[in-house]
Amino acid sequence: MSHPPKKILTVFGTRPEAIKLFPLIHALEADDRFVSRVCVSAQHREMLDQVLDLTGIVPDHDLNLMMPGQTLDTLTARALVEIGKVLDEERPDWVVVQGDTTTVMAGAIAAYYRKIPVCHVEAGLRSGDIYHPWPEEVNRRAVGTFAALHCAPTATAAAALKAENIDPAIVQVTGNTVIDALQWVTRRLTAEPGLASGLAECEVRFAGKRIIGMTSHRRENFGEGMEGIAEAVKRLASRDDVAIIFPVHLNPNVREVMNAALAGLDNVALIEPLDYPHFARLIGLSDIMLTDSGGVQEEAPALGRPVLVMRETTERPEGVDAGTAKLVGTDANVIVRETERLLDDPQAYAAMARAHNPFGDGKAAGRIVELLAG
Repeated sequence: MSHPPKKILTVFGTRPEAIKLFPLIHALEADDRFVSRVCVSAQHREMLDQVLDLTGIVPDHDLNLMMPGQTLDTLTARALVEIGKVLDEERPDWVVVQGDTTTVMAGAIAAYYRKIPVCHVEAGLRSGDIYHPWPEEVNRRAVGTFAALHCAPTATAAAALKAENIDPAIVQVTGNTVIDALQWVTRRLTAEPGLASGLAECEVRFAGKRIIGMTSHRRENFGEGMEGIAEAVKRLASRDDVAIIFPVHLNPNVREVMNAALAGLDNVALIEPLDYPHFARLIGLSDIMLTDSGGVQEEAPALGRPVLVMRETTERPEGVDAGTAKLVGTDANVIVRETERLLDDPQAYAAMARAHNPFGDGKAAGRIVELLAG
């Protein structure tokens, strides 16, 4: 006797979640064992929509929760209530969430309140410090206490969950879906280079230079940390052989500091935030990535690019252990020293560029689908 298809409701709200979940949504939609439904909180509006448009995902529920000046309390409360209404309407067999945003925590708790099992994709990341990253560290720990299926991206993440006394039977190492996503978009770019043609001007302007790709947006770096990062970029840009391409985050805490320090420098391109194809192209163009982002620590090694992480801690120690990433904090002297070591020492560069990428093989979505089918 055939079983009715399982209804899976995938809940997400930000661009990084959309990037890491679209391969799974594609796999669920293509599998007749499932009915796939999608709910977005739109915690990131424009950046989320770019990924949805690129990947052809049309949400069944769009909550559009963001309001100007909204506090974290208000966002969390509204997300919990509105996602709860969607769950009451859909009555899914599983709720899937990814990572550690406010949407993830609220969506998972709303499911728990209805005794609907939660599948947590990218489970088990831990920095060990509840204020770095904030509030993400607590969001993911909270979901970790009650998820019914923990899809750990690496053995390290799985070990962290087991150390918290989570039943090993519900912890599975699947790899990280970010690698599935990056392989998908790289194939698209090969077929349609025009998807990332917006960087052509930078490519011409900086021809013959070593390109450093840059991102910076973490809350815990606002203030002194951002100023240290800006000073480091300014010093690196004084080298004739280096150019920095820096998509600047929209947050004024980032923009004001970076514009004040870097606007008008010959070797620095301060550009608007990039959509996903352009960002994949930026990594491909760059010799080195300087970042305080989580996802870039996973994506850059997949394209053979060393990553210097401008944070004091990382919940992705696998990259550091494998040699693809190095923590450099936000002290300008340290950032400059470590970047110049990679620029000037071919052996040091080759060791990081060659290192094994510990985050996956591009088949994570298929593994998660089989676990949900189980």
